[in-house]
Parts: sequence; C-alpha cells; structure tokens
Amino acid sequence: MSLLRQLFRGDLPKLVMFDLDGTLLDSVPDLAAAVDRTLQDLGRPAAGVDKVRNWVGNGARVLVRRALADSIEHAAVDDALAVQALELFMQHYAESHEMSVVYPGVQETLDWLREQDIELALVTNKPERFVAPLLDQKKLGGYFRWIIGGDTLPQQKPDPAGLLYVMKLARVEPESALFIGDSRNDVHAAKAAGVACVALTYGYNHGRPIAEEQPDHVLDSLTGLLQAS
Repeated sequence: MSLLRQLFRGDLPKLVMFDLDGTLLDSVPDLAAAVDRTLQDLGRPAAGVDKVRNWVGNGARVLVRRALADSIEHAAVDDALAVQALELFMQHYAESHEMSVVYPGVQETLDWLREQDIELALVTNKPERFVAPLLDQKKLGGYFRWIIGGDTLPQQKPDPAGLLYVMKLARVEPESALFIGDSRNDVHAAKAAGVACVALTYGYNHGRPIAEEQPDHVLDSLTGLLQAS
C-alpha cells in the first residue's frame, strides 16, 4: 500500500494542497539574485544564495526585511526603508525566473494525482502576481484548480486561513485533505487546519531539519507518496 493511502486508511485524499518554493520549485537562485540587486541599489553588499536560502518562507516582505538586517531577525529594520526595498525587490524579481527549477519527482507525482481525479491546490506565501506566470513558465500551470498567494488573503502561513479557504471552495473536510510543504510554516498551518501533513527534507526551513516540526511523514522526494512504506 502506498504511503498516500496509508495516510488516509487505505483511501486516497480528495484534495492535496502544496506549498511552492522549496516544495515544487527550487526558486532560491532567482530570489537571491533579486535580493542582491535590491541591496546593491541601496548601496549595500550582496547577501548571496546561502543566506537567502535560510531567509525565505515567510513571503517577500519578510525576506526583504531579513536581507536589510542581514539576519533572520529583522525587528530593528526601519519600516520606510523596508517599503522602499520591497518595491525594488518586486521589480527585480518580476524580471526573470530563469534559474528556478522544478525538483525531481514533482511532475511525475502531480501527473499521478491528477490521473486519480484528486483536486490539487497551491497555498504559498509568494505574492500572487508571480505565481501563475512562474507555474506556466515551469510547465506546472495546468495542475492546480486553486492558487492562494501570500497576499490573496490577509493572513499568510503559518496561519491556516489559506488551507481552510481552499477546503471551503473544494467542499472537502479536513480529514480528506493533505498539505505538502517543506518548512515549519507549512507544518504549523496544516496542523492548525486539522489536515494531514507531509514535509520534504530538501526545502527551506531556516537551516533546521523539518522532522523537528513533527509532520505526519517526512520524505526526501515527492515520489515517496506513491511508493509502499
């Protein structure tokens, strides 16, 4: 029996929701490039990919504030400067997503889920304006019936609002839904929404092992959902 069926007592879920960055796509190279150009516009040294990899996961506003602080802690950052930097970042990030790549096993897994007539959705903290074009560019645009971006609703993950909103639209109860992500924000949102959660080891969790957040299962590849466990 596949892990996916084990999670649902022999059945398949009616709805699978996904995070985007660090789950389906490695988008850090493009995010880091936009961050570095923003910092350089402001006369500051570039941060680089390694730092940005630990800063992503809480949306563009927080990413920019962390870049200005050169730290994951950003409370001391001047709000006016953060607004200016966010505008620059959004301009730079909109220019290119060429370096973002789909993780191995993603398309295969999405194809299989779609063949089972399972509804698919995306709940990400990335600003909504970037999500659909990025998915189309990476040939993932046709899979998701619902897309919730970081500014679609007033709340972002780890708040469960996005997951609850999708379940309402899909008319699916929590016990028939699964959320798949790579960070503590994803695990906490899933737990708060009352849905099963699978977490991936290869994503962005601020340098901490995702197993520490105690999701229902941890995988090294999405294809592990389809394999016997």
